Amino acid sequence: MFKTLDISTSGLTAQRQWMNTIAGNIANVNTTREPDGGSYQRRYVNFSADTSQSDGMTRGVPVSYEVKLDESPPRLVYDPGHPDANKETGMVAYPAFDIVTEFVNAIAASRAYEANISAVEMSKTMFNKSLEILA
Repeated sequence: MFKTLDISTSGLTAQRQWMNTIAGNIANVNTTREPDGGSYQRRYVNFSADTSQSDGMTRGVPVSYEVKLDESPPRLVYDPGHPDANKETGMVAYPAFDIVTEFVNAIAASRAYEANISAVEMSKTMFNKSLEILA
């Protein structure tokens, strides 16, 4: 019973991290300069099952805390008047990701979050019913 709650709550945490990462990507869709130099690079979250228990059973969905960057080359746009434009070519480097894909990912993360909430609610209902039977 509590293993089910552990898995669902870790799923909630993972989906929240995914939504936060997507929100950061959407907010920086037109960022042409980062403190390290270059245009913004899309971030993404890797999910992995935690099978660290000796029986090999899944215990949750830990999220990688390491920031993963999409290594795609930047999207170049001709804009010689832009402050970040290349002086010779007039090209500006923008992040290379599709905003529509990010919105689709946000919907998928939202639906997965809702599914985990439903699983938690169902587990609570089953736990309460089992207490009623035992009482």
